[in-house]
Amino acid sequence: MAHLILVPTPIGNLADITLRALDSLKNADVIAAEDTRHSQKLLHHYNIEKPLVRLDAHTIAERADGVLSRYERVAFITDAGTPGISDPGSELVALALKRGDTVEVLPGATAFVPALVLSGLMTARFTFEGFLPRKGTSRQERLETIATSTATSILYEAPQRLKDTLQDLLKTCGDRPASVSRELSKLHETTYRGVLSEILDQLGSNEVKGEVVIVIAPTSNEKEAIDFAKEAERLHEEGLAGRDLREALAALGAPRNLAYELSVKLK
Repeated sequence: MAHLILVPTPIGNLADITLRALDSLKNADVIAAEDTRHSQKLLHHYNIEKPLVRLDAHTIAERADGVLSRYERVAFITDAGTPGISDPGSELVALALKRGDTVEVLPGATAFVPALVLSGLMTARFTFEGFLPRKGTSRQERLETIATSTATSILYEAPQRLKDTLQDLLKTCGDRPASVSRELSKLHETTYRGVLSEILDQLGSNEVKGEVVIVIAPTSNEKEAIDFAKEAERLHEEGLAGRDLREALAALGAPRNLAYELSVKLK
């Protein structure tokens, strides 16, 4: 039986690694990495020499079982931050638990927490959306979920798609407060704040570089979100269910994903 340790690594500044993380890497029998070439820089910086194997989204299914069977202590690192957050670490954990291996997750660096605090928006309740689907109905449904959320929403986005995503958020959510943080913990760390249109103006035509975290304020109309639930109950009492209930809620202006959730709840 293997012992899998998920080891957070710095999101930018190499000094942000913890002493416990370094100790776990030094005592591992093997280090599995999302990108071995990228992770080798970190290991060389701290003079850590261990067998290094690649385990990414394309290789976990075929390689992970063999790695966990061969080595007793397996440390897993991703390109940056805590493994399992918007990367294949979650698949590795699921496989290890299915095998009966023990899993340990170390606390450490992650990008969305400092971005949330830097935003100046509400931190008491928030949802982490990760990366949005790039297109299609699934993307629009996620955007509508954010638009009706009564909690602060946090997204990751690639720099080349940032402005398009901000435009989509502006169209779906309205011109609400938000922030965009880039290059967190690095020399050129920057956070833009304001309503979405102001952030787009601040970015202008400049090319955006580095990893990006978007933080969106919750809807200010919490009553409206609650009213859809009440309308669903009323329509259900009148005999509507399933697709008929979803279509009736959509006609009232409910986002498609919310209409679906309410119809399932009242099934």
